This record gives sequence, C-alpha cells and structure tokens, in this order.
Amino acid sequence: MLKTSDILDEKDKRLRKVSQEVVFPLSKEDRKTIQQMVEYLTNSQIEEKAEKYDLRPGMGMAAIQLGIPKRYITIVNETSHDEKTGKSTFETFIIINPKIVSHSEEMIYVELGEGCLSVNREVIGIVPRYARCTIEGYDMDGNKIQIRGREEVSIAFQHEIDHLNGILFIDKIDPKNPFKNQDKYRAI
Repeated sequence: MLKTSDILDEKDKRLRKVSQEVVFPLSKEDRKTIQQMVEYLTNSQIEEKAEKYDLRPGMGMAAIQLGIPKRYITIVNETSHDEKTGKSTFETFIIINPKIVSHSEEMIYVELGEGCLSVNREVIGIVPRYARCTIEGYDMDGNKIQIRGREEVSIAFQHEIDHLNGILFIDKIDPKNPFKNQDKYRAI
C-alpha cells in the first residue's frame, strides 16, 4: 500500500522531468503501481481510512509523483456520499499516454485554491483551467479511450497531464499578482 511518504515532494527534481510514453503491454509492475495509486486516492477521500493510514486527501496522481517517469495518470472522483451510512461512490479514471484533444473556451479556477499531493503547503492564487476538456489515451489493456471532463474532473485531468510534462500548479500562479485576471474566469 502506498504511503504519503512515497509521494515526491515539490523540491524533488524528478518532478520536473518530462515523462516518457508507455509501451504496451503494460508491465506487471506498472499495473500494480496503477492499482496502488487508485487505492491511495480512494482511501485518502474516506475520512476513517485517511486518518488510519495517515493519507493526505487527493483526487489525482501521476506516475512521476512516485518517481516513475511514465505517462500515466489516475483520478478518483467522489460522485456521491450518503450521510447516513457514511459510504461514498467514486468514479475512477486510469489513462495511459493522455493528451488533451479539445477544450472549452471558458476558463475556471478552484476558488479555495488548487492543491497537490506533492505540494505540502498552503498556496494562494488562481490557476486558470479549461472548464471542459476531452482527453484521449489508452486503458490498461491498450484500448484507445476518449473521456470528456467537466469542472473538477477537467481541472484534475489538466493538473495531472501538467505533471507528466514536468509542470506543477504553482508554476501557473503569478508570484507578483496571485489573483491576476481573476475576473476573467469562473470560480468553482
């Protein structure tokens, strides 16, 4: 099981590497890593498990965050939560060699600020992102897939693909004016 300490910190130079395309078939090691990434992200969003295993909450992860310079990402998005039972339902995306093939003109940002499992500090400022985007890539068996993301999922796709290109969300915030052009984008 992955631990928070397995995730590279923003100071680690490996996070700045551009990840390499994955060649199919996936290795057993890559399959195991992907399953561990999904497990970490799912458990990190379930309060009891996050506390029990000391996990920082996260919605997405790129392989490079574990020091693996390969182009694959996982996103686990909570779609519903039952207050009575405490059970949540999740939508899971595993995308190998992802590319953004189209996007909306509308730009949005996370009002409370974007976060990252590799950036363990509070960061203020806005990161402009496409409100909707379509991603093409492959599933774990090498089948071509296309996924349309909206709002939070769109932001997560863009954030994780940035990781594959050696870019952190903090790079997109203007240090002199962290809320620059805020009035041009919609907060979510």
